[in-house]
Amino acid sequence: MERIASFTVDHTKLEPGMYLSRRDGNVVTYDLRFKKPNTGDLLSNEQLHSAEHLFATLLRNSSRKDAVIYFGPMGCQTGFYLLVDGAQLSDADTIGLLREVCRQGMDYEGEMPGKSAVECGNYRNLDIALAKELCGFYYDIIRDWTVEKLQY
Repeated sequence: MERIASFTVDHTKLEPGMYLSRRDGNVVTYDLRFKKPNTGDLLSNEQLHSAEHLFATLLRNSSRKDAVIYFGPMGCQTGFYLLVDGAQLSDADTIGLLREVCRQGMDYEGEMPGKSAVECGNYRNLDIALAKELCGFYYDIIRDWTVEKLQY
């Protein structure tokens, strides 16, 4: 079998940041690393779930929402994947969008999006304060990110 592209990345050297994982036609996958792999310093289930709800909601309500295909957690619990339509968003646009969403998330006021039994199968595992904290944490990582830094 062919190796999955992300398995070819040396995870012992991978630092938190934003990376271009792959391009499949117009679908562009970004690897959003919040934690350094293989250190045991993982995002908790509650952090992953909370950040997912806030980031996904803000992305899908942004001015670029039509270009957002998917946002979701990595199984390894070190970050998230963001898939966008590369015909609508350049790499620089995507970095800018993510910065904007992080800033909005840090300043978000209100209830956690999707925090009810009707809206979410694990709604008890959501914390808006954790989500806002992770938005600020990741903003600090990508504040000065450039297209050149997208390479693993």
